[in-house]
Amino acid sequence: MRQLIERAEQSHTLSKEEIVLLLTDPEAAPLLFQAADRVRQKYVGDEVYLRALIEFSSFCKNNCCYCGLRKDNLHARRYRLTPEQILSTARLAAQTGYKTVVLQSGEDLWFTPPLMADIIKEIKKLGLAITLSIGEKTRPEYALYRQAGADRYLLRIETTDQALYEKWDPEMSWQNRARCLQDLKDFGYEVGSGSLVGLPGQTPESLADDLLFFKALPVDMAGIGPFIPHPQTPLAQAEVKGHFELSLKMMALMRLLLPDINIPATTAMESLHPQGRLLALQSGANVIMPNISDMYCQERYDLYPGKVHTGPDAAQYIKELKEKLSSIGRTVLFSPGFHGDYLKGKASL
Repeated sequence: MRQLIERAEQSHTLSKEEIVLLLTDPEAAPLLFQAADRVRQKYVGDEVYLRALIEFSSFCKNNCCYCGLRKDNLHARRYRLTPEQILSTARLAAQTGYKTVVLQSGEDLWFTPPLMADIIKEIKKLGLAITLSIGEKTRPEYALYRQAGADRYLLRIETTDQALYEKWDPEMSWQNRARCLQDLKDFGYEVGSGSLVGLPGQTPESLADDLLFFKALPVDMAGIGPFIPHPQTPLAQAEVKGHFELSLKMMALMRLLLPDINIPATTAMESLHPQGRLLALQSGANVIMPNISDMYCQERYDLYPGKVHTGPDAAQYIKELKEKLSSIGRTVLFSPGFHGDYLKGKASL
């Protein structure tokens, strides 16, 4: 096992069978995390990129069985920010020192393509990089948002097992999801995707397929997070035992396979473990996305129970975060943190 991990650390390649072996062997975990941490340090450094997350609408037209925002959740407390409220939050991000904002929402059709493009253009005037996380769109919409100034797009595929995807994402098409990711690549976005680890029916083999899919695309960012059942969804009673460590393993393997991409330490990791994000940062992750939406929004963007809130004071959160990161030898970097920036910087020295 040690030899396999050492080889992967050097070659950044693994077969499907080798990935399954590493995911299922409990003794592999410590060696895997250590190797991923070394690769992370070599390829993206000790700085943790911060990106300001703005959750601007909890309305969604989809009915994903694992998501608290699903349209059939009649208990959801819906909200929708106005364009001016979104811009005001983006201004706060810029004033706090952020260089990137992540605009995230359910698939809310109230935000038409022209309106969304106008919002992107106004935020770009603040000198911010923009990541969109707003779901499946048409090819012309993706082109419009890119022309307006969007830099990145996050579209998690959740699982590359087509039957599983279409079981838990009813009325949606896995092929269309994959088409969207390719369209985004075609238009020059930095593309992020990711997996939901622990979905009922998921297997180590399908998780291995996820990793190989992300490597083949390839993604510029991979978000790996544990499935946490929401009480107002069809998967409310699903079991979550072992999902935290399995998510860490997936994150570590992603770092070995794509050494210089950006990997966020997700809030869901901290929802399952009090030190979840710090452990993720020691297992390959290099990005944190603090939520700078006001508390009204944070409490209502209810993807899963126990979702960690960052609190109402953005500056105080940054201060506390710096202290936590220093305890593991990491520092905060207010940089757009584009894929490959660190290596490009090293090459210019």
